[in-house]
Amino acid sequence: MNKKQLSERDICTKWITPALERAGWDVLSQIREEFPLTNGRILVRGKLHTRARNKRADYVLFYKPNIPIAIIEAKDNNHSLGDGMQQALGYAEMLQVPFVFSSNGDGFLFHNKIATDGIIERELGLGEFPSADTLWQWWSTHRGLSEQEENLVTQDYYSDGSNKTPRYYQLLAINKTIEAIAKGQNRILLVMATGTGKTFTAFQIIWRLWRSKTKKRILFLADRNILVDQTMTNDFKPFGSAMTKIQKRQANKAYEIYLSLYQAVSGTEEAQNIYKQFSPDFFDLIVVDECHRGSAAEDSAWRQILDYFSSATQIGLTATPKETREVSNIDYFGEPIYTYSLRQGIDDGFLAPYKVVRIDIDKDVEGWRPKKGMVDKYGNEIEDRIYNQKDFDKNLVLERRTQLIARKISEFLKQTSRFDKTIVFCENIDHAERMRQALVNENGDLVTENSRYVMRITGDNDEGKAELDNFIFPESKYPVIATTSKLMSTGVDAQTCKLIVLDQRIQSMTEFKQIIGRGTRINEDYDKFYFTIIDFKKATELFADPDFDGDPVQIYEPKHLDDSPVPPELPEGEEPEDSYQYPDPVEGSSWTGVAESADSDYEPNVRRYVVANVEVKVVAERVQYFDGNGKLITESLKDYTRKALTKEFASLDDFLRRWSSADKKQAIVDELANEGVFFEALAEEIGKDCDPFDLLCHVAWDMPPLTRQERAEQVKKRNYFTQYGDQARRVLEALLDKYADGGVGQIEETQILTVAPFTEFGTPIEIVRAFGGLDNYQRAVNGLKESLYSA
Repeated sequence: MNKKQLSERDICTKWITPALERAGWDVLSQIREEFPLTNGRILVRGKLHTRARNKRADYVLFYKPNIPIAIIEAKDNNHSLGDGMQQALGYAEMLQVPFVFSSNGDGFLFHNKIATDGIIERELGLGEFPSADTLWQWWSTHRGLSEQEENLVTQDYYSDGSNKTPRYYQLLAINKTIEAIAKGQNRILLVMATGTGKTFTAFQIIWRLWRSKTKKRILFLADRNILVDQTMTNDFKPFGSAMTKIQKRQANKAYEIYLSLYQAVSGTEEAQNIYKQFSPDFFDLIVVDECHRGSAAEDSAWRQILDYFSSATQIGLTATPKETREVSNIDYFGEPIYTYSLRQGIDDGFLAPYKVVRIDIDKDVEGWRPKKGMVDKYGNEIEDRIYNQKDFDKNLVLERRTQLIARKISEFLKQTSRFDKTIVFCENIDHAERMRQALVNENGDLVTENSRYVMRITGDNDEGKAELDNFIFPESKYPVIATTSKLMSTGVDAQTCKLIVLDQRIQSMTEFKQIIGRGTRINEDYDKFYFTIIDFKKATELFADPDFDGDPVQIYEPKHLDDSPVPPELPEGEEPEDSYQYPDPVEGSSWTGVAESADSDYEPNVRRYVVANVEVKVVAERVQYFDGNGKLITESLKDYTRKALTKEFASLDDFLRRWSSADKKQAIVDELANEGVFFEALAEEIGKDCDPFDLLCHVAWDMPPLTRQERAEQVKKRNYFTQYGDQARRVLEALLDKYADGGVGQIEETQILTVAPFTEFGTPIEIVRAFGGLDNYQRAVNGLKESLYSA
């Protein structure tokens, strides 16, 4: 057997895995091959999307099912022993494992991050691979774990038997928290972006602490009833009868796992503080979900509960650790033990990227001053001063402004999909109701079919709150549009929400991230891969804040009232306007203040003028797009493709040389598709059923494009097939027809011989035999491809 002729998979199967087994590693529980680390970032181009290539380690070795300890990157035997090391080190950095190996089947290059003898890298023979116990002993000693600490750290997580493991960042969050608790840390903060599985992570932490009997009584606190109910029926379900929900102000002490709204155990009166029915040392562990919602303030209800149970280990979970420049939950919990940001989630492909449509309204930008003595629609004389964005829908209502916004939202949905779930964030409950009415009038046809097409979902409205579950549930068609103020800004798992509208002046990075988080979940079953934010209140200027960590893929600002809210395609060759400049964040900026509380809609003493007849219009237009690396691009598919190709290929000759030398042309096509080049959309723009080769040559180097059919006809005219026998010639003619129908990728795979019309020519073995063997068949196919692209 010639090792150099074998594939990378063969090297793994025949040399690397057997070496691991000989070293005592368990194939079923400790060795994971082709271990997925990321899903691949979603790249958005216009209305289309694709995924970049995901990151996948050839091997991840686990000491226990929950403890990754080593990475192995394999290469075929044409590579040197250490050719995979740099790639493996990148994966090891993601998983934060200390031991890294590279192999080509001849042995291993071993990189030991915690080497004590000064030799970080050394070569090992196939029979010298260290055992799992050896690596764990080195790692445990390096971290200074005692036997008791080690018993907790190695406690298994919960498994439903499907061999499914948490994502890599969840593993890190769980393991870092468990180890910190094992070492005696009692205040812990975990920062994980909305949609990355904070509750599942919390469950696995609690499960391991509970099963090991390290923590026997546990309290999970949340600030939304729906959060508690979802947690009990989903992630926490394995706790079964050991779990209860504190409600009706009853403190039953017979359980081990307690879930509660903090409002259910606290109150303004001493008698309402149900938590005091438990002794201060009753709970061993308290987990506070969405802890940005108030635990930072010393006089908050949450802090009173946490202070009362001060002897318990306390874990705070949040997507947004900092509330203001002065007050932070970091002050209470300490610096985060682990952070997984919005940007990381989008880059890894676990969170949906988003576009931003910015619509500035003239009165918001310029301000508005009433004429002297002017009265509103209810006869109230309007105070004579300049009203601006801070006032609208709080102190002053311009009805035509509300109607304009409702029209723009409806235009967007009509040009995309009218049944895309949409949340409209308003200033207060009164504003949410007026926005509901305006949207009903803009969508009368669908509201007539079902009155729940538009619903106001706010804390004071039982009918609206009753529809919240239906809005969240992917299978429920209605409601489609929800107007709200504060109720839906946090804790609402709206997986299929594709449009978020901001007509609310947001003054807090915390609140801004929470609202964006309503759209970041991906649901492939319902074609939810990205979402759009329409911003009427300049809230997205918070992108400029250094605390923000997830830039948009696109920003578009319509200029005129009649402009479509859907970002346009730029004509070929047209460049975007100058880059949008975010305002510099300065000390005292109005948007660095404290987030309003969930109950701030109650405004008993606010004088609100309602003006019906003041014209409003849209101003400003600018288009910006960002690629997977955050670089500015334009919306023109041709322009973007041209730039991508000129970076990848120095010239047309360079492209032709690389194309000709590639064993599989489809590999080049796939690689460019992963970079965000959409061949189908390009073909649609050009208006021809072209080969990717022609699309690229035409777009980047202005070569005249040929259709696949035209290329196939040229091959037939050259009498390419005359050098082959009758059966081989018929096979090649059929391959040429397949190319004309579906492209080069089809004819490059030998599996094509198992479908019609090839089945009429014989079995794949018989067909290959007609060419004189597999090598000769592949040479014939390569010759066919050369003839196709020789024009």
